[in-house]
Amino acid sequence: MNLKAGLWQQQTLKLTMTQELSQAIALLQYSALELTAFLENKALENPLMQIENANEQPMNPLIDRHRRKHQKVEKDWIEQIADKPVSIEDQLLSQLNLKKVTAEELKVLRYLIQHLDENGYFTDDLGEIAKKLKVSDELAEDCLVVIQTLDPAGLGARNLQECLLLQLEQVNPNNELAKKIISDYFIPFAEKKWKQIAKELQVSLKEIQDVFDEIQLLNPKPGAILGKESASYIIPDVIVEQTPAGLTVRMFDDPIPKISFNDQYYKKFKDQDQQVNRFLQDKVQDYQWILKSIEQRKETLSKVVTAIVERQPAFFQKGPQYLVPMTMKEIATELEIHESTVSRAVREKYVQTPVGTFTLKSFFTSTIQTVSDDENTSSTQVKNAISKLIQQENKQKPLSDQEIVEQLKTTEGIIVSRRTIAKYRDQLGIPSSSKRKRFD
Repeated sequence: MNLKAGLWQQQTLKLTMTQELSQAIALLQYSALELTAFLENKALENPLMQIENANEQPMNPLIDRHRRKHQKVEKDWIEQIADKPVSIEDQLLSQLNLKKVTAEELKVLRYLIQHLDENGYFTDDLGEIAKKLKVSDELAEDCLVVIQTLDPAGLGARNLQECLLLQLEQVNPNNELAKKIISDYFIPFAEKKWKQIAKELQVSLKEIQDVFDEIQLLNPKPGAILGKESASYIIPDVIVEQTPAGLTVRMFDDPIPKISFNDQYYKKFKDQDQQVNRFLQDKVQDYQWILKSIEQRKETLSKVVTAIVERQPAFFQKGPQYLVPMTMKEIATELEIHESTVSRAVREKYVQTPVGTFTLKSFFTSTIQTVSDDENTSSTQVKNAISKLIQQENKQKPLSDQEIVEQLKTTEGIIVSRRTIAKYRDQLGIPSSSKRKRFD
């Protein structure tokens, strides 16, 4: 081996991650909302880039005033009322007779209400709050009790157990068995160790089942009712339509603002000094790269969705139950691109289809073996089959995971392990057979 020091010339090929390439990759994985925010920020940095949003129209005070005058006459008066959001504090305080509440009590009530979490629970230390507000512990406790009498029932509870008890007191105060079980047997009851409870309380399993059914109707998160959230809408990135000629793929670019070159600004400053000219050239190049990256994003997304449609025609024509196994690697191989490119292209993007709107990522599922060697099924189809079996089972003798394995193999020809059934059942939010069992 030659260990002598020296100089050698070597020629190699390697891919360098330039700023432009990094930007193109980032734009590909952006959702429509993220891309809009990116373009708006870029427009602030680059004076040569103009945002043209189709949803925005120039203002003309004279025309707008005339238009509003006619709209006011045409619309019903009730629609003119503004939707003013009411705070949670105002909603709760409005239930109190403030004339009977002292200024000191009102101060404590406001403070306690402000410290309820998003589910309506109070988890702070009452003693510490009493010290901070310079009131007695008894007053702080009394104010919390007042909050616990307000609607929705269960508000101001310090834990789930207290929350359910507060609701029982308001909904069915005469159900002593339910209150006894929640007070003294909360954990065994939740774990469905009902035989032990039935023996100690000398009641039947049917009576405990009735208590369980009543508890199921209560709300474990009463505070969520008070939170007023504006409706969120899903805007698809791609639209798949059924036409006489077959399924077609159309990009939906309306939510994304259009960009254009500010030629007037460029011509005004291009003949300035060398430093200004260099700045303009950098911004021209930046604008061109963004334009190219957006077009590349659109092209890649269109190709990926088209490949999905070609592989899943039954899904788009009949519904999700006809989804066949498909991986990102298969699409990547077909389009001769990297698997990570497919992953970025489908990230947080939606497709509108004749059978509903879905995330693009939901089309990629693992392959499950079937009895037939030349046919496979997807994990989604297996989950649908599990749900159907559990819906039809005898609730007094629910199917075990092993019994589900055997029925899937016999009736559907699907081969899965017991561990896979347990995993899919957890993902579907379906409890085990012991917790599904009913005693009536």
